[in-house]
Amino acid sequence: MPIYEYSCDNCGEDFEKRVSFSEADSLPPCPNCASSNTRKKISRVGTLGASSGGYAASSASSCGSHGGFG
Repeated sequence: MPIYEYSCDNCGEDFEKRVSFSEADSLPPCPNCASSNTRKKISRVGTLGASSGGYAASSASSCGSHGGFG
């Protein structure tokens, strides 16, 4: 099940909730104030790779001649 991000228009609380695909269009109540005045937030997708200088780039360089299985 994916995790969605929500915001409460009543108290301003931001929260996450794991929701099944069949319930993805429903809006859960706020866990802080129990208001049903919530909305789904637009999330950015994060990726890791060589072009972003992330994990993939650093792990690839650790497999070289610097140690390991000679």
